Amino acid sequence: MIKVGVTGGIGSGKSVVCDIFRLYDIPIFDADTEAKKLNDTSLSVRSQLIYHFGKDIYENDKLNRKKFAELIFNNERNIKIANSIIHPEVANCFVEWCRNKNNPIVIIEAALLIEAGFNQFVDKVITVYTPKELRINRVIQRDQISRDQVEARMLNQMPEEEKIKHSDFVIYNDNRHSLIDQVSKIIGTL
Repeated sequence: MIKVGVTGGIGSGKSVVCDIFRLYDIPIFDADTEAKKLNDTSLSVRSQLIYHFGKDIYENDKLNRKKFAELIFNNERNIKIANSIIHPEVANCFVEWCRNKNNPIVIIEAALLIEAGFNQFVDKVITVYTPKELRINRVIQRDQISRDQVEARMLNQMPEEEKIKHSDFVIYNDNRHSLIDQVSKIIGTL
């Protein structure tokens, strides 16, 4: 089994690229979705988050995502604490998920693939590269937030140019290159 990590900055189009991989019957582990589930269901994650951020971080048995975001965005110490709690749990889930798959190729989609160290669990890394202005405009439209908010989120991620240095493949999502052709070529290479 070849394990592939798909990464890219916010608004790069990772999910669209992964949807194309799904068309080839390649299973996708969505790290962000799994992290959200773990934040609500893992007793270990819950107890550690409460210990560091207070019990009011949970409301009606679910993580109060808005309050949590306010605590961690633009606070490097809090981001490191949160990541040190959540990322190892997501990695364990990915490893277990892989054990239950019988496919020649599986993919983990993770914006923070490299930053979280998930790249140590994969054989190949793909970065979805999109020019910054295009990413900003996509996120503004998608999330209905301001340019400043998008740029603040970008500051919490490794620049795409840096991700490319850690990558085996780059998919250009710039409205000039065919995503389907690029994905098809990568699958052929794998």
